[in-house]
Amino acid sequence: MTGRFERQARRESLLLNMGPSHPAMHGTIRIMLELDGERVLSSEVEIGYLHRGFEKTCESRTFFNLLIYTDRLNYVSPLINNVGYALAMEKLIGLAVPERAQMIRVLMSELSRVSDHLTCLAAMAMESGAFTVFLYHMKAREYFWDLIERTTGARMTTSYVRIGGVRADLHEGFAAQARAAVREVRKVLKDVHGLLDRNPIFLARTKGIAVMSRENAVAYGWTGPCLRSTGVAYDVRKARPYLVYDRLAFDVPVGETGDNYDRYVVRMREMEQSLRLVEQCLGWLEKNSGPAASAEGPELSPAEAIRLARRRKPGGRIALSPNLEGSERDRRDGLYARAHGFVPPPKEEAYTTMAGLINHFQFFMAGHGLRPPRGEVYASVEGGNGELGYYIVSDGGDRPYRLHLRAPCLHIVSALEDLIRGRMVADIIPTFGSMNMIGGELDR
Repeated sequence: MTGRFERQARRESLLLNMGPSHPAMHGTIRIMLELDGERVLSSEVEIGYLHRGFEKTCESRTFFNLLIYTDRLNYVSPLINNVGYALAMEKLIGLAVPERAQMIRVLMSELSRVSDHLTCLAAMAMESGAFTVFLYHMKAREYFWDLIERTTGARMTTSYVRIGGVRADLHEGFAAQARAAVREVRKVLKDVHGLLDRNPIFLARTKGIAVMSRENAVAYGWTGPCLRSTGVAYDVRKARPYLVYDRLAFDVPVGETGDNYDRYVVRMREMEQSLRLVEQCLGWLEKNSGPAASAEGPELSPAEAIRLARRRKPGGRIALSPNLEGSERDRRDGLYARAHGFVPPPKEEAYTTMAGLINHFQFFMAGHGLRPPRGEVYASVEGGNGELGYYIVSDGGDRPYRLHLRAPCLHIVSALEDLIRGRMVADIIPTFGSMNMIGGELDR
């Protein structure tokens, strides 16, 4: 009798919920696990806990106003989301963006990419027991987020990029602050390499764990660092260069086995390449400094300028509010495309001229504003997690008839069930962390 009951017990499995209320699931994923002891027999991944109807919401907003919703996709690197949407719209309209604005976009995108990878690896290391690495990476991220905040006015939901250019020029002293930040981040990366690369505990949690072949990675639609960890050197910045990436020197790091360790190594090496790109952009911007705001005449407050304009008296330079600094009329040639009706007019004109005020109202009014021609377009960028693409259909109105997002997270997380099958429960944590799941991008 004892032998019969033992055989029956071995056939029984345990169903266990991991998430969504689990610290390692980041609050937005539920995994139903079927376990034989500590070993995963099968699983079912349930997503959608952060779904907010991004695509349908965008279809009810104007082309200009929906930009803020792109920030909420990959909220760790929102500037890249902004760039992807702006590129799609510029392709649909046929706008030529000034070279300075393109260089600023690349610069801010690479700062965001490093911030994204730092966050991913900080969480992965912490959940594997390396809390010191988490603190180091968060310290490094602060250097770049402080830099981004000084320029855009926000740390996460930046809405800095505009269709046709960027909202404002870089703040005064940006280059010196950026170079100092790059030096500090390089020191942190060196320290983390020393802490993890040959750490026996970290290697045991990552080496040979959750291996993905390049064939399966391509079949799942993987892109970004996860795909490159399998040995496939696909990077949108190289495969389909956009902005000025084809004029900049950088390498595409690849892995060998596609395991958790390779995903860590690829991201670490990519950060080094992004720092190279940041330094190249800074060098170009220093050699090609943008125009300074004109200092002719007295500096007037907006109210004073409006009062003089009503009396038809010439005024001086307007002192714009802090949130508009860097977007003065004299700087716009390097920041915005020259396309009446597709970019907002300068604030100085809106304050002081009737034509400028009318143009301002028309640009932001529903039913008027930015109205691209009929057609459809797809444009993609290399996001923190891979190919981030926007498909937009225009019917000639002021809002998209259809908008669809190609989110890299969705394809990566879709392979999680295969990766953890046959592994131990403890292997789920570093595996999930190496995927860099961002709920806003995954669920939308």
